[in-house]
Amino acid sequence: MRKKFPNRSQYSKNGRMNSWFNFLNHGLFRAFIGCCIALMLAYGALFFWPVVPNTSNPIESAPKGYKVKILPHSGISSIASQLQSQGVRTWDWVFQLSSRMLFVGTKLKPGTYVLPLNSSLGAVLMQLARGDRVRESVAIIPGMTIWQVRALIDSHPALTHITRGINSNELLVQLGLKYPGDEGIFYPDTYIFDPDDEDIAVYRWASQAMQRHLLGAWNEKNPQSPIKNPYELLILASIIEKETGQRSDRKLIAAVFTNRLNKGMLLQTDPTVIYGIGPKFDGNLHKSDLRKDIPYNTYMRPGLPPTPICMPSQESLMAAAQPANDPSLYFVAKGDGSSYFSKTLGEHEDAVDQFQRKKIKK
Repeated sequence: MRKKFPNRSQYSKNGRMNSWFNFLNHGLFRAFIGCCIALMLAYGALFFWPVVPNTSNPIESAPKGYKVKILPHSGISSIASQLQSQGVRTWDWVFQLSSRMLFVGTKLKPGTYVLPLNSSLGAVLMQLARGDRVRESVAIIPGMTIWQVRALIDSHPALTHITRGINSNELLVQLGLKYPGDEGIFYPDTYIFDPDDEDIAVYRWASQAMQRHLLGAWNEKNPQSPIKNPYELLILASIIEKETGQRSDRKLIAAVFTNRLNKGMLLQTDPTVIYGIGPKFDGNLHKSDLRKDIPYNTYMRPGLPPTPICMPSQESLMAAAQPANDPSLYFVAKGDGSSYFSKTLGEHEDAVDQFQRKKIKK
């Protein structure tokens, strides 16, 4: 009688099942499962266990969360300590391990953060890694005078004020600049900063930006221009800024002043006289003001005034560097923001009658 052997496929199947059961009972597998469970619990704790308390911040409350500040150049351990000192419930080793588990240990950014209440440690770490922090801003508008800029920055509640009350010379020393004054040297722009940054940082950014733009304009200056140095270019640009609100007129106004400087004519521009009067100017320029012999009275003194009279824009800097090729020597405001340009005094007088004197009589 032929001997029966077990089915080979059945034998293979039973062998694999026995090997699988043996593996399941092996200590290494149980250890592996334990590690996986531990990791799942750890990640669960990271993303679900709240570390940000649902209370007002003992240092500074925020309406939509819990406000904390991380200092620049802080390592992981230092960030953990700073968070702990500001009320976030975490430990140094937990914070370090968690940041490495999420691969964000080298990506945590300084700044002021508003952490949502009841946030988990994982959520806090991801927010710090994204740099999703509170930012503040201050905007210097073209045409602002130094008095207006100083008042704007002095009154900003989010800045730490270390320059409030110091004079122009002291401010220039802190910025490392050598100018006759601080008028005109801050570039009009919006500057973003972290809460509690020192105000000198805003002045530094704005002055450095002006240096870049001024140098760029100077490098493109028309060779025929009577302007002798970048500071004179800045002065002329500030006058152009105050003389028009129309971009299309800037280069023509620059041409008028350039032509007058080339001919040795007085600039005869009201904004310089107004600047010389100072913050006490009441909005009305009188004939007596035009007869006062002050450094900024371009009706009496030849050439440019001693300093800029405001913060000029990029457009005004470029207009001063590259005025229009136009022979006009006069211009008058038309009343709509634009100007009428004339080559002769007679033509200018007619334009004044048309746009100014008849309007006054009405």
